[in-house]
Amino acid sequence: MPVKNKRAVTLWLFACCGMVFVASVIGAITRLTGSGLSITDWNPIMGALPPLDAPAWDKAFKGYQAIPQYQVLNQGMTLQEFKGIYFWEWLHRFWDRLIGVVFAVPFVWFLVKKRIDRQMGWYLAAIFALGGLQGFIGWFMVQSGLEVRTSVSPYRLALHLGFALLIYALMLWAGLGMHWANTKKAGASKKSWVHGWIALGFVAVTMVWGAFTAGVHAGEAYNTWPLMEGEVLPAAAFTLKPGWVNAFENLALVQFIHRWLGPMTMLVILGWVARLWPKAYGESRRWVMALGVMAIMQAGLGLATLLSHAEIAIATLHQAGAIMLLTLVLGNLKRLRV
Repeated sequence: MPVKNKRAVTLWLFACCGMVFVASVIGAITRLTGSGLSITDWNPIMGALPPLDAPAWDKAFKGYQAIPQYQVLNQGMTLQEFKGIYFWEWLHRFWDRLIGVVFAVPFVWFLVKKRIDRQMGWYLAAIFALGGLQGFIGWFMVQSGLEVRTSVSPYRLALHLGFALLIYALMLWAGLGMHWANTKKAGASKKSWVHGWIALGFVAVTMVWGAFTAGVHAGEAYNTWPLMEGEVLPAAAFTLKPGWVNAFENLALVQFIHRWLGPMTMLVILGWVARLWPKAYGESRRWVMALGVMAIMQAGLGLATLLSHAEIAIATLHQAGAIMLLTLVLGNLKRLRV
């Protein structure tokens, strides 16, 4: 691939990554403001437009009034208040549609102009297919809160976030590969390489458990540190049957797992930073340093989120920080040569 073509494709992939990052932030705000169930239908084409007149708003509001979240939690909500939560869900869906357009149109153009080879073409086509599946998963998640529950299923929320992270990681990996194609990679031992993939695994698992934490609203309870209201592990952590569901649905155990996965992930990453530092120079050293700093900052944001009872601004920063940490782990892995 010629350098000028590689640069254009790289910038496009980075732009798409940026849009997925923004989508995750909007998604966090949507969840934290309780807005995710405000749109009770799925219309991929016409749903791109919000209600434009009074009858349309009345229809949308009546749809929301028919679901358990309104009847149990928001009884008496005014139309103006409804418009506030509707905005965030509409923006989230609109932005996701926009990502699809921004990905698809240049992709087709690059294919027609033969600016990407066959192997990369299939790789990017798979990402596009995952994006389409992600749209369905988003609606699958919303459906879980329309009939019985007052919020979406934590399992489906974790699936939705997990797919978003997978799409982000695949695009970033490809973009970094082209961006650094002619850059000498930093030397690393096989142990450093394995350590890096372990760090990536810890980041991924911690982020997915963050979705379960959000799904059961675990951040709004046990808002003390290091003990959970005076206990290391509350007795309420194992009250659900069968026992395995406690790790995913029991507020106390879900929070316990996430609150300790965070510091463990930080320590694993800092250990990796210590391995990489002696052989890192120039730009590689800056990437390693940024990773260590971000790992500490993200642990601090997690603690701040807990102590603030998941205050919206802090909790949103915590999710954004997690994606920045994922970015830096992937970047440092991409710069390594075993």
